Amino acid sequence: YATRHRKLRKREFRRLWITRIGVAAKEMGLSYSQLMGRLVKAKVGINRKILSELSIHDPETFSKIVASVRDLT
Repeated sequence: YATRHRKLRKREFRRLWITRIGVAAKEMGLSYSQLMGRLVKAKVGINRKILSELSIHDPETFSKIVASVRDLT
């Protein structure tokens, strides 16, 4: 079972990060998909793990990142 659970753990962490980012993005007025789409369009190279950590431990920086991509369509 160890092999299977190593793969499942990765999946579970990604789902957790997406949930955290989604909640923080909603507070800023964007959905998760809108935020991620705009980050890709702006070529911001921050992964989901770091975005999740920023949303929890440094919400000021997270809000600056969201504000910088909010105007993109």
